[in-house]
Order: sequence, then C-alpha cells, then structure tokens
Amino acid sequence: MTSVYMPPSIRRFEPLHMVFSTWVDHLPFAYDLVTAIRPKLLVELGTHKGLSFFTFCQAMKEHEIDGLCYAVDTFEGDEHTDKYDESVFNMVNDHNRQNYHGFSYLMRMFFQDALKHFSEDTIELLHIDGFHTYEAVSEDFASWYPKVKPGGIILFHDVQARVQDFGAWKFWDEIRGQYETFTFNHGFGLGVLRKAGGDRSNDPELLKLLFSGQSDESAAALRAFYVHASKHLENNRKIKRLGKEPGKQVAAAS
Repeated sequence: MTSVYMPPSIRRFEPLHMVFSTWVDHLPFAYDLVTAIRPKLLVELGTHKGLSFFTFCQAMKEHEIDGLCYAVDTFEGDEHTDKYDESVFNMVNDHNRQNYHGFSYLMRMFFQDALKHFSEDTIELLHIDGFHTYEAVSEDFASWYPKVKPGGIILFHDVQARVQDFGAWKFWDEIRGQYETFTFNHGFGLGVLRKAGGDRSNDPELLKLLFSGQSDESAAALRAFYVHASKHLENNRKIKRLGKEPGKQVAAAS
C-alpha cells in the first residue's frame, strides 16, 4: 500500500503574520519541520520582520510543543537589507508579545554576543539567515555548529541567491557533500542540514523523507510537493484578499 505524505501545513496552516520576504516560499516546510521534530530549543540568527521566526512559533503554539524559541538580531539592518528604523523592532516585538508570550524571546544583540547564552549540544533547530556574504555565513556556521544537538537540524536560507555579494550558495555548495543535507531550490533556496549523531530510531516521517537516502525521483517529488504547497498557500491568501472564500461562493449559489 502506497503511503501519502499529508503534513499539517496542508490541512490547517494559515499564517498569522505576513510581511514581504523571500522566505514566503518556504513557510509550509518550516511549519511542518517544527511540527515534526518538536524542538525543545529553537534559535534563529537573523529575523528582520519575523516571517520565518513567527512561522516556527506558530507551529510550536498550535501543536502544543513544549519548547523555547529565540530570535537573535540587532534589528538595525545591514548592507543587504539597508538600515531600518525602530518601527521594525517594535512591530516584531508587539507581535511576539501578543501571540507567543512565555516561550518566544527576542535577543537584540550580535550573533557572537548571543553564543554565551547557549550550551553546547542543546539547539534542536538552528536557522542561519544573517548577513549573506560567504565569510559571514561560514563564520555563523562554525560558531554555532557546536551549539546544535547531535541529530539536530540547521537551516540555511538563500542558498540559491546569486545576487550582489551573497555567498550562502557558495558555502552551501562546499559543505553539502560533507553532511546529511537536502536542498530546496525554489524561491531563493533553502538548505537543510542534519548534524551527525542522535537517536534516529523514532525519526518522524519528514526527516525520513529528507535524509533516508532517497532516490533522485523521490527527492524531486518532495521538492515538487513543497513548491505546490507554497503555491497553494499563496492562492488561499489571494482568495481571501479578494473576498471570494469558497464557502461564500457556495452560499451565494444556493
């Protein structure tokens, strides 16, 4: 009997926080990943307006996951995002307080300054999305890798973005053969890396699909699934913006 992968993002996910971001293409996967691995400790490096971080938090809350989430960012911008004013931090801070008070925290500091607040081998999900030069991504990975729990997951955003002096793609190409990895190519790309070790006996279905030595065909199918999941999410949002919810159309016709 053929099993069908039907993750929670398809069944129930509707983002509570939407801002302009190239992360929009990976929201269903982010929601499903958190739901699957149920992290006790999640850390994001580089939050900007919070689209990815609050998707992680929403999954934690809606699936009653007993864990803590930390967003590390100066909330001042950089050469790639340009500098931005205090309104960005205020917006992110307000949404965090209103929706995820008690388990989600903003650490307004540099990544290197935040290192001392986390013990080695403790972070179950790390998202690296700070300054995107090759040197910066390489340094973030080297500094934070020891903090990740054996078997933990590290996400790299923009691994297909070859614009300006972005170098995440170059760093990803260098290390992807040295670790268990999976690459989503749509949008600006998302790299998924699993640290060696850990108990693999009770891996959730999503991790098996990502890392169990799947064929090129099955890997392509998983990539295609999340391309369609992203489009499905966007189409639903468009329908609601236009005020043409399916239920209303049926009611009007009956």
